[in-house]
Amino acid sequence: MPNTPYREITSINKLREMLGKQERIERCAFQDMDFSELTEEGNTARYFDCLFMGCTFSKPMRIQIDRSCLIFSHIDVPYNCFRNTLYAADNLYDKYTAGAPESYRNCFDYKVYQHYLSTGKTATDIKETLARTLHDHSISDALHDLLAQYDERHVIGIMGGHGLLRTESAYRKVASISKQLTERGYLMVSGGGPGAMEATHLGAWMAGYSDKDMEHAISILSEAPSYQDNAWLDTAFRVRSLYPGTGNISLGVPTWLYGHEPATPFATHIAKYFENAIREDGILTIAKGGIIYSPGSAGTMQEIFQDAVQNHYLSFGYASPMIFLDSRFWTEEMPVYPMLQQLSVQGKYRNLLLTITDKEDEAVETLTKFDER
Repeated sequence: MPNTPYREITSINKLREMLGKQERIERCAFQDMDFSELTEEGNTARYFDCLFMGCTFSKPMRIQIDRSCLIFSHIDVPYNCFRNTLYAADNLYDKYTAGAPESYRNCFDYKVYQHYLSTGKTATDIKETLARTLHDHSISDALHDLLAQYDERHVIGIMGGHGLLRTESAYRKVASISKQLTERGYLMVSGGGPGAMEATHLGAWMAGYSDKDMEHAISILSEAPSYQDNAWLDTAFRVRSLYPGTGNISLGVPTWLYGHEPATPFATHIAKYFENAIREDGILTIAKGGIIYSPGSAGTMQEIFQDAVQNHYLSFGYASPMIFLDSRFWTEEMPVYPMLQQLSVQGKYRNLLLTITDKEDEAVETLTKFDER
């Protein structure tokens, strides 16, 4: 029994199904649940060696919890340490009002960011560090649940600069690639912010719509080209309203470390972390189907070499494609591609599957051929 994994229960309905079959509940992990919703009949069950994380109990039920169980109470911070699902844009921007950009200050995302700044980006108070650690653990757990639904080679990452304007051709190119891959059943992943990251999720959001529809969407977004423009969020929500989405999923992985960069509302699932190191390593780790690198700066460069190390050592059993989008940028402006080629020839890096291209179709074909191997 001690080696049996805990069964995760995140809804009262799932628990009710169990209670209909048994009254002795063992080795279950309950997360962010309100047990006061149970009937009196449900409160007669006995719980042994269970975990209760951020749960609310009725008085009758407390008597039924054996001493072998562990109870983790809520911590008084402006976020839920035991959240059992990933965020959505409606969670982060819960109080946002169209036409009133200042209303962002009333939103959950802004309040958490201000708390994050006030307690220190590198917090020293043990209560805060514990709360952040528990929160990020819960997000990773929910992220694992999402990824379990996909073949690992069907998870594709796109990296690139947050400063890419909605009016630039590279923005359209990234959105188009993401749209095509989503329509082929791939899960698109990015850092979840503006620029190339937003383009990734716009493409996934518009999957199933026509190319003409996406051009119209980009024309609306272009009214506020930069995330620093007041209407940046307004135009995104306007596009979401005009094109409600077709049920396609994409994953954004932002961080409050860069809380001044807003999370894109086009990501359907948002794994927002406090710890940026977990977030950056996580994106590169889960994108086993390959990564596309659009033009970026220091952050993108760091991701390239971190990805190269994973591929060199075959950290996950095989190497994945590294696709560099925009040949002039990656050979002249930031010549990392010829350097990686040279290091590969010299044997300093091994197992790198390098591609450089300016063509959307070639990027898509490279990834789909890798998936078919």
